[in-house]
Amino acid sequence: MTSDNTNPEDIPEDLRSPGTRLATQTLLANNREWAARKERDTPGFFSQLSQQQKPEYMWIGCSDSRVPANQITGLAPGEVFVHRNVANVVVHSDLNALSTVQFAVEQLKVRHIIVVGHYGCGGVQAALEGKRVGLVDNWLRHVQDVRDIHQSFLDKLPKEKRHDALCALNVIQQAYNVGRSTVLQDAWLRNQVVSVHGWVYGLNNGLLQDLRIDLTGRHPVEKVYQSALQELKNQFV
Repeated sequence: MTSDNTNPEDIPEDLRSPGTRLATQTLLANNREWAARKERDTPGFFSQLSQQQKPEYMWIGCSDSRVPANQITGLAPGEVFVHRNVANVVVHSDLNALSTVQFAVEQLKVRHIIVVGHYGCGGVQAALEGKRVGLVDNWLRHVQDVRDIHQSFLDKLPKEKRHDALCALNVIQQAYNVGRSTVLQDAWLRNQVVSVHGWVYGLNNGLLQDLRIDLTGRHPVEKVYQSALQELKNQFV
């Protein structure tokens, strides 16, 4: 379909060819097959799903397509609320992330917010090396801040371990940032039951690792944060 001011003859042949839509049409066909199979296996699934969204979990992860929240945790659609960005960063100036967290906490009443990084993260690697890759450099400045805070520790590690260490350190830092946000602080003040955790995912084995940062509001955020950092560093030394 073209606008009133567009002459179909002006559109290049390769863009007018049905073949250019084959890849996306395959996705649409896959969707139809999936929806039919889901409804066949669980009659009424979509009618029930459309009427409510009451996930117990919120997942804050990296945009990397190899880390799908539902699949690697065995959860069905509607069971996890997801926010993703490059290198799973949460900072006080990112109203996108904080608005999503607020919606999850205050409207959906999630009980667990899980910040999930992954080994082999390109964003973390770029931050570790100080590599310039484009506009995203400004976003990765947050991960570089984590690198700078722990530079002396990272320098003591063999080069092959530094990337994994920074991936984990970044997760702990971002979980800490969530816990220090006004959204979580206010939730805990009103005794809402919601906790923040930090995990890291292994692309090479498909396993999630608990980084032992569990912020519940019952203990000072700073104390839990420092304890998780020390435990992580002990593992790498």
